Amino acid sequence: MEKLFKLQEHGTNFSRELVAGLTTFLTMAYILAVNPGMLSSAGMPAGGVFTATALASAIATLVMAFAANLPVALAPGMGLNAYFTFTVVLAGGYSWQLALTAVFLEGILFIILSLVNVRELIIKAIPGNLKKAVAVGIGLFIALIGFENSGIVIGNESTLVGLGNITGGGALLAIIGLVITIVLYANKVPGSILLGIVITTLIGIPLKVTMVPEGFKIFSLPAAPLFAQFEFSQVLTFKFFTVFFTFLFVDIFDTVGTLVGVTTQAGLINKNGEIPRVKQALLADAVGTVAGAALGTSTVTSYVESTAGVAAGGRTGLASVFTGLLFLAALFLSPLFLMVPSAATAPALIVVGFLMMQAVVDINFRDPTEGIPAFLAIAMMPFAYSIAEGIVYGLLSYVILKALTLKFKDISLVTWILFIVFILRFFIK
Repeated sequence: MEKLFKLQEHGTNFSRELVAGLTTFLTMAYILAVNPGMLSSAGMPAGGVFTATALASAIATLVMAFAANLPVALAPGMGLNAYFTFTVVLAGGYSWQLALTAVFLEGILFIILSLVNVRELIIKAIPGNLKKAVAVGIGLFIALIGFENSGIVIGNESTLVGLGNITGGGALLAIIGLVITIVLYANKVPGSILLGIVITTLIGIPLKVTMVPEGFKIFSLPAAPLFAQFEFSQVLTFKFFTVFFTFLFVDIFDTVGTLVGVTTQAGLINKNGEIPRVKQALLADAVGTVAGAALGTSTVTSYVESTAGVAAGGRTGLASVFTGLLFLAALFLSPLFLMVPSAATAPALIVVGFLMMQAVVDINFRDPTEGIPAFLAIAMMPFAYSIAEGIVYGLLSYVILKALTLKFKDISLVTWILFIVFILRFFIK
């Protein structure tokens, strides 16, 4: 282990890495309950999605451990699973098989980009304020889904949306769970989001929101994953390109942002501000995405919850080894995770929305050519119920404002290309 992970060089040891790996798993294991519930809304079998989620998370995290030696765990990304379900399948009318195809092809391209170092070109092409705005907009979108799934927010003919009946049922349980989760998080309890889901699920039993099936067993053999369920019939359309690009865009910036945050907290950034073994880290993300799509789940990405493991002392890939092994062990606990009602996972969505919202303080709103595109990107995601539309309108308004204020130097060639592609999508179906 010393040869593999260089524990002494990084000022850590076996037991500290074990605790760090467990801590990271506890803070992100909520995805095992949230992802099957989210993707089942798109018509996918929850059991198969659970298996795919656990396997893809384990594969990607173990690749990160051995290839990049970083204490970073991966799993299907929050926001990307919402985009997969609500924008691509439910609103866009695509089949979930076609959505998996977009994820699969995005992962393959990401592997190529990681190997040939083109990722820097794409990253630099997207304005910095828009990158932050995407995270904020996705946070609001995820929070809206949490409020809606629980019944706290409902449709209203007069005002589009309104407050649901919060005095009983799923909405009341979600509010109770939100209070519990917020209190746990504010007190810095490790695994606060997961603990919130567990406690809320248990409270839901006497409230008759959590349904315990007859003959319930804690342990079960995992359901078969949805292996290679692809559909290539519409991959050459402009509409499909928008779906494909959005998966790629969010995946790239989710991963880079997370890697910067985790490695900075761990003190692993070098004196030039560079992430160690970044190519291998991005490759782990891309391999996880390809494996996840092949098994039947949405885009796999690096998790910012890995910072909890770093705070517990994790400094090497050994922590990721333990996290990956725990995801494999979770395969045999599917009845526990699949029993969790949407009202119990809604608080997790809302709190994750809050965490993603924090990037808003770094956006430059004083410059209208920067602030207005960022605002439109943020606002369009929840209001249009689409992450893709937020990215499209943010980038379009950025190019238009910069051009009309003669700030052409702020618009890169790649940004111009994306602008033209996004304009064409309105006319070519």
